[in-house]
This record gives sequence, C-alpha cells and structure tokens, in this order.
Amino acid sequence: MTALPVLDLRSRQANKENQFVNTLTNSPEATQLQVVKALYGKATAANVRALQKLQSRVRSKLLNHLYFLDHSDPRHLVSRRYELECLDLLHKVSILYAEREYKLSELLLQRCLRMAEKGEFTQYMVQCARMLRNLHAERQQVIPYKKAAKVLQRAQQVLAWEDEAEDLYTATQLALSGTVAMRRAVLGVMPDRLAQLETLHRKAKSFTTYNIVYRVRLAYEELQGNYQEIIRVTAAASRRLRDSKLNARRFDIRFNHFMSIYAYLRSRQPVQGLRLAEEYNRDFHPSSGNWFYFQEHYVLLALHAEQYERAQQLMEVITKNPAYLIQREAALQRWDLYRAYIEFVLPPPRVATARQRQMAQWVLQLPEYSRDKRGHNVAILVLQLLYFLRERNLEAVLVRLERLRKYQQRHLYEPTTLRSRLFLRLLQVIVEKNFDAAQAADRGKALLQQLRDTPPPGEAFAEVEIIPYEHLWSLVLGLLRDGKPVANEPAE
Repeated sequence: MTALPVLDLRSRQANKENQFVNTLTNSPEATQLQVVKALYGKATAANVRALQKLQSRVRSKLLNHLYFLDHSDPRHLVSRRYELECLDLLHKVSILYAEREYKLSELLLQRCLRMAEKGEFTQYMVQCARMLRNLHAERQQVIPYKKAAKVLQRAQQVLAWEDEAEDLYTATQLALSGTVAMRRAVLGVMPDRLAQLETLHRKAKSFTTYNIVYRVRLAYEELQGNYQEIIRVTAAASRRLRDSKLNARRFDIRFNHFMSIYAYLRSRQPVQGLRLAEEYNRDFHPSSGNWFYFQEHYVLLALHAEQYERAQQLMEVITKNPAYLIQREAALQRWDLYRAYIEFVLPPPRVATARQRQMAQWVLQLPEYSRDKRGHNVAILVLQLLYFLRERNLEAVLVRLERLRKYQQRHLYEPTTLRSRLFLRLLQVIVEKNFDAAQAADRGKALLQQLRDTPPPGEAFAEVEIIPYEHLWSLVLGLLRDGKPVANEPAE
C-alpha cells in the first residue's frame, strides 16, 4: 500500500511536467508569471518556487535525452558522431577503471585509441594513451607501458602544436568578428599568421592544423575580396576529400560548400553558384543553424541571377522551418528585408495588394542608419526610395535621395565603398535629368560602365547588394518609364 502515494505523486508530477512543456510549446514568448498563472492559477511566491523546481526537473529529463540523440545523419557535422563515440568509450572506461576492472578497461581503451587515431582526435589520443600507460604501470607490464608512453609522448607533442595553432586561430577569429577597424588591422598581419600556421602544420601533420590553415586562408582571401581564389581552394579541398587525401571523419564538407557558393555570389557568378547551391542544399539538415546561413546565400544567388520566383519559393520553405522564429532578431529582420525586395521585383499581379502595403509600411519604418544592420543600410534606403518611386511621390523620393547623399558623405568615403558610391551617384542623375528615364539612362552610361567594371570589395568592408546595383538601376529606369514622381496637390 505504501507504493500507491509515491506512484500518485509521480503521476501528478508527470502531468504537471507535460502541462509545462505544452504551455511553452504553445506560447514560447510567455513570461515566467504568465506560465505560473497558466499552471497554478495564481502568481504567488510559493507558486513561483514550485515552477522553478518544475523547470529543474524538466531540464534534467531533457538533458538525459541527449544520450539518445541520433548523430548518424550525414547532414550534421560529420565529426560529431565519431567524437561522441570516443567520449562514450572514455566515460565507460573511467567507471570500469575506478572499479579496478583492468582487463575490460584495456580492451576499451585500445578500441578508443584506434578510433581517436582514425578520426585524428589528438586530445582523446592523449587521454587514452595516458590511461593505458597508467594501467600498464599499475599491472607492472613493462613493454606495454613503454609502448603506451611513446604514443603518449608523440600525441602530447602534436597536441601542443595544435594548441598553438588554435591560439592563433581564435585570436584571428575574434578580430574578424569585431569592428571594421579591427578587421582591417588583422588583414595586415594575416600573411605572417598564415606562415606561422603552415609551419605548425608541417610539424604536426594533423587534420586540426590542416583545417586551421584552410580556414584562415579562406578568411584572408575573403577579406581581400579574392573570391576566385576561394573557389579554387574549396574546389581543391573537395577533390582531396574525394581522393581520400582528407580525413572523411573530420572534414566539414558543408562549410566547404557554403564558402564555395558564397564566393560565386560575391564574384558575380550567380548562375554557376545557384546551380551548385541546388546540388549542395541536400547536405544541410533543416534543424541545423548552418542551414539558415546556407539558405540566406541561396536566396541571394537566386536574386542575383534574376530568378525572383525561385527566391520566393525558397523564402516559403525557409519561413516554414520550425526554427525560423527562434533566430536572432537581426537575422529575422534580414529575412524580412530579402522578402521585401523579392515582393517588390515580382510582377505586381503575383503580389497581394494588402501584402504590398504591409511590407511597404515595414520598410518605411526602418531606421535610415543602424549599427546592428551594418552592411544593409544602403539596401534599406534604396528599397524605401524604390517604394516611393513606384508610388510617384515626389516629396518622399527627394527626401530619400537626400538621406542617401548624406549617408554617402558620412559612411561611404573609403575606396572599398566605390560600388555603393557609384550607384548613389547614378541615383542623383535621375534628379538632374528631372526624372526623365531616357535622359537619365544616357547621362548615366559612363557611371554604369564604371560600376560594371568595379569588383565587389572584400567582406570586411562591404555593403550587401541584395540585388546587384546594375539590376537596381534598370529597375529604377523602368519605374521612371511608367511615370515620373509628382508633387502632392496642396489641400484646399
């Protein structure tokens, strides 16, 4: 009879846990007090403490489920499954070793060491070799002890070189994720840093040092805007993987795919890039955060290739992903900006009038300059201008052109912003020619050719062209041919 109250308590706890999960699933934005009221009726101090205990129980159960996640899907990071297999064996060995079950411990350690060597997981090779050495010492096995000690010594040396390379790599990554000034500063030291990393790789000859050299080289070429070299490096890596010259248990082909299509986008080869994106898309799992980064460039490739309906189809798939709404606010705003451009350039009959008004209102509420939208400020101002050109609202068009002029003076003075400056000068031409499409096209010929001849700058300095400036200029001229903007008639 004593078991019944315990079973009843567990049943009530399980029901409350299910209610808690359902509440958060249905209302992910709910505050703590709202959840307390939904579960307990009143937001008292006692009920808040009860919720905190409930959260702790649910969190513990969720963490326990991590042991049962399936990492075998090739669309996830390939090294994850092999690394977790090593960790699983090391965990079991630690328990067996503590229980003085040496024979089985040795078998599992030898197996783990082989797996670590195949995967070039140097840190786990060190752990396995150290535990084997200690195990043989405790069992007074001299020859196996010396063999394990030799493996340990070599692995420790390789790990030291890898640690040194990772220190250089993380310092570089921190600088690259900082301000534009920091990225310019790191550009100057990148050749020396690459030389140091290549020296470490020649010593270690490990996948970790190779991967660091590979990623830093890509970052360096990206900063310089040398996208053809990125295409060459990524294609060479794909060939090496195909020829079994790279560790298939470690090399992240998804990152290689991403950098490849990114380079095609930035080097103004969108048709080739779009074709590759169609092929590479299958290697990205929709539950992965990397999936959204890949899709972002997939959409941009479609826009640059003027395949606007394809871009719209991609947006529909992206927004249906269950993880779409839990992205960072800045990412969601980028998606909204891409959607606004897509819906603007699509033929009008395909876009609902209500939706047009909704997106126009959103676009017009965006700030004309915001640090958290670095790289997209020109795109925002230009989209606002396009909306008012289509509405033929002369006063609003002139206001946006003036804002673009001021933005150019304040923020687009570096040589690397030449493409943006040239496009904004083209936009000023439409005012000079009184919004006459034919005269503006003729007057802008030289500027347009200069724009075509100007390659995109390196990533450290770039304004993102959601639609290439050359295509936007054609769109502007088309809007002017449909009708010049006119002044609002004064109210009587």
